[in-house]
Amino acid sequence: MKKNGLWFSVGAYIAWGLFPIYWKWLHQVDAVQLIGHRIGWSFVMLMIYIFVTRQFVALKVAVLKPKILGIYFFAAILIGINWLVFVWAVNADYIIETSLGYFINPIISVLLGVIFLHEQLRKFQWFAVGLAACGVVYLTWTYGHLPWIALTLAFTFGVYGLVKKLAPLGSLFGLTLETGILFAPALIYLIYADFSGSSVFLRGSLPTSVLLVGAGAVTTIPLLMFASAAQRIPLSMVGIMQYIAPTMQFLLGVWVFKEPFTHT
Repeated sequence: MKKNGLWFSVGAYIAWGLFPIYWKWLHQVDAVQLIGHRIGWSFVMLMIYIFVTRQFVALKVAVLKPKILGIYFFAAILIGINWLVFVWAVNADYIIETSLGYFINPIISVLLGVIFLHEQLRKFQWFAVGLAACGVVYLTWTYGHLPWIALTLAFTFGVYGLVKKLAPLGSLFGLTLETGILFAPALIYLIYADFSGSSVFLRGSLPTSVLLVGAGAVTTIPLLMFASAAQRIPLSMVGIMQYIAPTMQFLLGVWVFKEPFTHT
């Protein structure tokens, strides 16, 4: 089970490392509208899968409890904020700062695992975390101002990981409930955008509409893998694995999208 969790985490972080490419293809879409489609199509795809596999009754029994709803409402708010800030930042050419956020995030995850879950780190693991922390503090200091994008991404996803570690539902039901909680406000906004004439879905180019629908798949698959990994391996190990995604995003920002990268 632990080995499976390791591979689930690797798959999730490689997918997230490539995310800037996908969202850049949708740079012409407003960030809030893009998140609306991301939430909406994710929920639709998850529900189709649940109906096809005849798990709807089990889902209804599992989620209709006040404590369950409270936990996943908190998780939904965290992941919704994270998605919105990330997509806006990527399309506003702040990919390097988003990568800084996900370089900070593993440190948050490791500390949360140690503090709240009483996970133990060996001396060399503490050394690795300390070295990473020094690098992040230095980069933040030389950045010149408070990197609010990076800090928002780091703390929202770090706490989201802790919630998923403690959450009682499996990865499929948990993600379905989270996207379900966000579905109503997302749908209301998309209807408003359509009536106001600002919607691009089925009004612009066909590739754009296809990519908006595909946002559901590229969102749900890595998140399902992440949730499965978080339940199988220690949160501190999840934290170390998280360096895959920001490293890939950082290299994309510098080499592919030609964002400024100083000697510092």
